[in-house]
Amino acid sequence: MGAFADQSLQDLLEAVAAQRPAPGGGCTAAWAGAFGAGLVEMAASFTLVRPKYAGVHHRMADVRREAKVLRRRLLELGEADAEVYEPVIVAMRMPEHHPERAARLEAARSAAAEVPLETAEAAARVAELAAETARVGNLHLKGDSVSAAMLAEGASRAAARLVEINLAGSDDPRLERAAAAIRRGAAARQDALAVTEEVTR
Repeated sequence: MGAFADQSLQDLLEAVAAQRPAPGGGCTAAWAGAFGAGLVEMAASFTLVRPKYAGVHHRMADVRREAKVLRRRLLELGEADAEVYEPVIVAMRMPEHHPERAARLEAARSAAAEVPLETAEAAARVAELAAETARVGNLHLKGDSVSAAMLAEGASRAAARLVEINLAGSDDPRLERAAAAIRRGAAARQDALAVTEEVTR
């Protein structure tokens, strides 16, 4: 998957904590979404092995498959995000009154919005799948499904905010896509939480 995905968790956290621009917020949002997707896969797998849930086995197989694709894609996005912000840094380091600085910075920020936008949308989808496993999956995995939904929703919201920061002051249509991802993730989180509230009452 790449340099970051091949590191131990300890080394990865050290890299995040280090005094350098990457890996930063976009990378960690993608990784949080990937963790959420992994939990969805686990919840779906535990549902598939129980005859009690035979009525949803076909759907849970689809959910597990989609979550696996999303997990892998979010890992790729984490790798990509470490590189996408570099042109922004280069543009920001140009002399304040350089005639090309403003245009280059705007272009770099626009390009830098792409990866977090995809991250926001992918993580929102993970949250939706997590809410589904919470609703109809193995009862004993509802806590994991809710954890997945909350992780993924946070990942989506964080990535979407990065899009908003990069596109601030513009009327770029990607801003609405980012806002839609936030809404989807939030709705999925609430859906998942409602399930656990029913169980604990």
